[in-house]
Amino acid sequence: MDEQTLARYCSQKDRMAGDELYRRYAARLNALCRRYLGDEEEAKDLMLETLIQALEKIGTYKYTGKGSLYGWMSRIAINRAINQIKRQRWRVVSLDLMAQDTIPDPSAEDVESIPKEKLMEWIGALPGVRRAVFNLYCMDGYSHDEIGKMLGISEKGSTSTLAKARKQLKEKIQEYLKEQGR
Repeated sequence: MDEQTLARYCSQKDRMAGDELYRRYAARLNALCRRYLGDEEEAKDLMLETLIQALEKIGTYKYTGKGSLYGWMSRIAINRAINQIKRQRWRVVSLDLMAQDTIPDPSAEDVESIPKEKLMEWIGALPGVRRAVFNLYCMDGYSHDEIGKMLGISEKGSTSTLAKARKQLKEKIQEYLKEQGR
């Protein structure tokens, strides 16, 4: 069943179509939610809330090509994750954008040698706003201006937060590489 047909049946409250929507997209949405929230249980809750909201609002979905149904649902998940981060009142502590990062960038070869699960674990362990900014900018392609508006911080605050997240990840990568004898 293609996306358009699936969405149409879901909008008609077809139970089997709702089950199919869950089977197709739950794992990917859960991974997306985990990237933003870091906590497995919170991510699962957010994924389920996203699917419920998607089923409630499926009538507003407009097919724009293959993959657009997941794209539409991922925007719902990202918006819900950002709202949850805002509710938890995580804030950018300082705007020391010019703080020197003396940690050398790892080579692409070094980064490729690290298991993806390890990288995702480190991203998930970033503090809330850092994790959100890192995901929005590096993984989802939003600009700092867009991120600032979403999170209620300045564009410079987003830039600074990303720099801090990258520094924290570089520290983890360097530690890992030392442990591996590189």
